[in-house]
Amino acid sequence: MARRRSGDVLEKVNDVCWRIPRQDRIGMRVEGLIYADDRLITDIRDDPAVDQVANVACLPGIQRASLAMPDIHWGYGFCIGGVCATDPEEGGVISPGGVGYDINCGVRLLRSNLDWNEVRPRLRQLVDTLFRDVPAGVGRTGKYHFSPAELRQLLGAGVPYLRTRELATDEDLEYAEAGGFLAHAEPELVSEKAIQRGTRQCGTLGSGNHFLEVQVVDEICDPLAAQVFGLRKDMVCVMIHSGSRGLGYQVCDDALVDLRGVPEAYGIDLPDRQLACAPVNSPPGQRYLGAMCAAANYAWCNRQLLSCQARESFATVFGRSWQQLDMQLVYDVAHNIAKLEEHRVGDRVRPLWVHRKGATRAYPAHHPELPAAYRALGQPVLIPGDMGRASWVLVGQAGSMEQTFGTCCHGAGRRLSRRAAVKQAQGRRIDQELAERGVIARARNWRGLAEEQPAAYKDVDHVVDVVHRADLARKVARLRPIGVVKG
Repeated sequence: MARRRSGDVLEKVNDVCWRIPRQDRIGMRVEGLIYADDRLITDIRDDPAVDQVANVACLPGIQRASLAMPDIHWGYGFCIGGVCATDPEEGGVISPGGVGYDINCGVRLLRSNLDWNEVRPRLRQLVDTLFRDVPAGVGRTGKYHFSPAELRQLLGAGVPYLRTRELATDEDLEYAEAGGFLAHAEPELVSEKAIQRGTRQCGTLGSGNHFLEVQVVDEICDPLAAQVFGLRKDMVCVMIHSGSRGLGYQVCDDALVDLRGVPEAYGIDLPDRQLACAPVNSPPGQRYLGAMCAAANYAWCNRQLLSCQARESFATVFGRSWQQLDMQLVYDVAHNIAKLEEHRVGDRVRPLWVHRKGATRAYPAHHPELPAAYRALGQPVLIPGDMGRASWVLVGQAGSMEQTFGTCCHGAGRRLSRRAAVKQAQGRRIDQELAERGVIARARNWRGLAEEQPAAYKDVDHVVDVVHRADLARKVARLRPIGVVKG
């Protein structure tokens, strides 16, 4: 008899949350919680990602619950949109599946002093210039080349290393999550193969769902928060979504090889071998963490160098320096990462390793890790949608610390696989369809646009509404895409 799916036993907790009870399967140490409303849960029930939420609940040392955001869909090991915090003092594990192959894939937002009316006549020229100057696509290399020795310095220090090369400003460091680097990085644990893959790819966009998008602020929901973040209606912004490229992929691949047989050696019984893991404080656990943090530093540097190129393209088109255009970083957030953070569990605050796989940090006001300018308000939360509808800026709320270890959704979430999206796009011109919506799109090939067409994604407005109602993050501003560069 086929095993019952976890989607069949979901219990409604409230209007925006559903529970997988611990009794769903043998081995669950905590319950599973999925943030979704009645409409979203209809599709989520049938997604194998729900079973992945239950599987993650079996990991040693997991605290509170195995969590999933409303953009949940199937991934490797953990679902995309999955969150798991483990306590090293209770045998807590670290799992590459809880971070993903694209380590520290994330998103950043640059504002400007340009208005939509000023950009509109030059939009096509701007998008063409960005497409020419920003390397995008599978295997593309860029203009920033680092020797192996320089690259290991970059892996160890992150964006502060670029500051020494005058490729970043103090403000770029201040407004990046974690200051643009993780101190646990151990570059010597990154393999030579990973180093080779990363030598010429820092400052490149990549392919898949990565993008550089020119956007215009078309709705302000929280005027005070928008003012603090430097956003106003009709302002033109740039959103950049990319990660650690081939280097991060290789680090994950190397770790999965290193972890073969490790769970069995430590007496860990896993419901899915894709959840390969090791106790945090074990030698293999520490090896993965050191290499993963180094790859995360690479990703922050990648997005920083992409910002440099975007700023240069704007300066070329508008005949003013990027400083004169006030193209400052609003914020940069990671959404494929594991970090050591302090969270209250029960009656005490504990240091936990928080896995966020397709999930974004959403710290509330007064958190000590926030930039001074944002501390009284909360962290900017950046939620990209599809390239035909919208993206969002939110601000972290106290409910995120109480419910989700300071976490929110990271995007709209796929509703069609890439294969299904390509099949649906046969015979269509996605670029022309986007142009009819007022979006100029440039991509290396037809398939790239077909895979990422708007129909492949859930409605980001709906997804964002769930986390807003759940008190994980509050809506600040809606940004409409007007120009898209993809690999």
